[in-house]
Amino acid sequence: MESSNQSQSITPSLTGHRPVHGGVKPAELRALGLRPEEVLDFSASISPLGPPAGLWDALHGVDLTAYPDPQCLAFREDLSRRLSAQLPNGGLIAPERILVGNGSTEIIHLLARAFLPPAVSGAASSVFLLTPTYGEYSGACRLAGAAVSCLDGSAAGGFRWDLMEAARRINLERPSLVFLCNPNNPTGVFLSSSEVELLAGATSHAGGLLVVDEAYLSFADDPLGSLPLLGRHEIVLLRSMTKDYALTGLRLGYSLASEEVTERLASFQPDWSVNSLAQAAGLAALADTGYLPRARQAVAQAKKHLSAGLAGLGFPVPPSSANFLLVRVGDGARWREKLMRRGYFVRDCASFGLSDYIRVGIRSMPDCQRLVEAMAELA
Repeated sequence: MESSNQSQSITPSLTGHRPVHGGVKPAELRALGLRPEEVLDFSASISPLGPPAGLWDALHGVDLTAYPDPQCLAFREDLSRRLSAQLPNGGLIAPERILVGNGSTEIIHLLARAFLPPAVSGAASSVFLLTPTYGEYSGACRLAGAAVSCLDGSAAGGFRWDLMEAARRINLERPSLVFLCNPNNPTGVFLSSSEVELLAGATSHAGGLLVVDEAYLSFADDPLGSLPLLGRHEIVLLRSMTKDYALTGLRLGYSLASEEVTERLASFQPDWSVNSLAQAAGLAALADTGYLPRARQAVAQAKKHLSAGLAGLGFPVPPSSANFLLVRVGDGARWREKLMRRGYFVRDCASFGLSDYIRVGIRSMPDCQRLVEAMAELA
């Protein structure tokens, strides 16, 4: 299947299906007669190393009788120090510019609530997406009653977007929010800082916010990402500790933005949405400074092996800058079903509009070798 480069409009609706996500569902395991320890989950894209060292000690030290800090102060201060150290020329990212969420997905919904005003005279607020991409963007904005328009990247062009056309559309449509997933889910396309800046300029001219979701950035070749662009008022960065440190069951993410944007987002966030265990896990993860380089190396090695193995079986695999691969198999739902019955869970990409593809998260090298062997037998 090849996506077109034409615009697409999604009518505001509260009756559509919820966005689809990866992860093994207990109901599916029960239907197949499988136990969790009998399966390998390639449908979620998290660090293959598991949680960082020292995590369990940190969790055991949490007082479960005390309320969580609703402002996540200690975690924000630690993030501020570590992120500021990455900036050139002694820059500073103050704690007041950081909002911590119950996963970055909570912050996506806060953005929709905070910056998509109610319709006036029947006209809905507007959102612009670079697609195919993460379904929660359209899901959150649809719940807010916004009109969503899209620009697709074509398969023939490696799913990269025509950024000049994107800038033209942003200038024309003047959306309140523009969402860019970078690296993109599910295609793995990664835009350079200068390319992101082109979109930021158009978004600024339109009077909106450019939301750059960097959930998978830590596994890209350039883990600094758009951090140096935070001087621009129109940019909001999203980061995921869940993906980076395999904290899937705890849910932890954060945004980086101007103090004004951060304050507005915080005003829409319920108190205690980030529990004490997640905050303690975040601090423990940041303290393990060698973890992300190790995870990046493990992902790069396993991804190279997996990509070559699948390509050798005749499955086209576009280049990916993230910790997952988009694989063209012909019938994604059928392949997901076949692999699932053998205990291998992958993500079929029909919900992205890519029914010919599956998305495969990068696990350890032995796990990736097993998946290639299973697909060779099925092929």
